[in-house]
Amino acid sequence: MSKRYTKSDLEEIVYKQLENLNAMHDLLSIMKIQNDLIQNINQTLREEIGQFKKQQVMYPTRRNSKS
Repeated sequence: MSKRYTKSDLEEIVYKQLENLNAMHDLLSIMKIQNDLIQNINQTLREEIGQFKKQQVMYPTRRNSKS
């Protein structure tokens, strides 16, 4: 018992699939932009952490001698 599709049924299915593909393309484009932003922020954060570490002053600590 198989269903018989008319030409209009098949056209409707194809157009729905096309709409879904376009929506997925839009979402992938948004994700790519977000990924680029995250990578840029991570790079900036790495640079800022590196600058912060260079600016840190290491103070000598006293050692307790138990002699």
